[in-house]
Amino acid sequence: MTKTILIAGIGNIFLGDDAFGVEVVRSLSRRTLPGEVLVKDFGIRGFDLAYTLLDPWHTVILVDALSRNDVPGTLFVLEPDLTDLGNPGAVGMDLNPHGMDPMRVLNLASAIGPIAARILVVGCEPRDFGDELEGRMGLSPQVQAVVEQASNMIEELIGRTLAEIEDSPMPLQTPVRVSDNREVTS
Repeated sequence: MTKTILIAGIGNIFLGDDAFGVEVVRSLSRRTLPGEVLVKDFGIRGFDLAYTLLDPWHTVILVDALSRNDVPGTLFVLEPDLTDLGNPGAVGMDLNPHGMDPMRVLNLASAIGPIAARILVVGCEPRDFGDELEGRMGLSPQVQAVVEQASNMIEELIGRTLAEIEDSPMPLQTPVRVSDNREVTS
């Protein structure tokens, strides 16, 4: 079965609540999900995620701890505006090999090739990332308490996405080479 939805967990397990995406992916891996879904822990491997984003997914759901100055443990779903992506030389867009910022990864992927997928972000307001010098293993109680709730949100998004695909299949946006090297896009 072709995988059409990617669930990508993001985060560093040594930095407290930054491991939110990793823990949600771990929770989802214990559930029975539709065959069209791939759940993967990307941790801090930004280059791996950037190249994976170029595959012909219908939808990619990034799961990460993102600060929006809300109450720790607050969950939210965002659909980022990708119209200005594709400039890896933009200020602040350099890739950190020891951490991962989803927008930087999206920018890198966009500079390499087109991102055909709809991108959603399931985020959680972190409490903290542990001690500044030593970090911390494990989530704060506030963030740990919403891991299963975030997994439920993602299952709901999967259900809605699969229903959308069934109602109106996404047109093929990736060029396909045929035997005489013509590119066909439909």
